[in-house]
Amino acid sequence: MGRPEDSLGFWCDLLGFAIAYRRPEEGFAYLERHDGPQIMLCARHADWEVARMQRPFGRGAVFQIFITDLDTVIARLKGADWPLFEGPRDVWRRWGDITGGKREVMVQDPDGYLVLLAQDIGTRPVDA
Repeated sequence: MGRPEDSLGFWCDLLGFAIAYRRPEEGFAYLERHDGPQIMLCARHADWEVARMQRPFGRGAVFQIFITDLDTVIARLKGADWPLFEGPRDVWRRWGDITGGKREVMVQDPDGYLVLLAQDIGTRPVDA
C-alpha cells in the first residue's frame, strides 16, 4: 500500500467499504462492505516481497468483488473523477447449463491494482 490515506479513501469513500479494525502502527486495515465483501490492506513489508517492487504494483492481478449496488459505486467514482479502466458493461457467460449475467466495471486502486466490481443481473438458459 502506498500512502494509507489514499488507499483508505479509495476503498472506503469510493467503493463503499468501512474499516472493521485497524492497526495503524503496522500500516494495516481490515475493511468490509455491508453486502459481504472483505479486504485487508497492508503497507509494504520487505519480508513479503519476492522481487523488486515497481509501480504499478498490481500488474497482472485482478481482484473481483461482487457487490449489490454497482450503480452507486460507479456514481461515486465518476463524481470523484476517478478513471474507469473498463466498463461499465453487461456480460453473459456460460456456467454449465445456464448463462450468468453480471454488470461490471474495472478500476485501478491508488497502487495500481485492478479491481473488477460486479453485480449479478440474473441467469438465463444457454440458448437465450
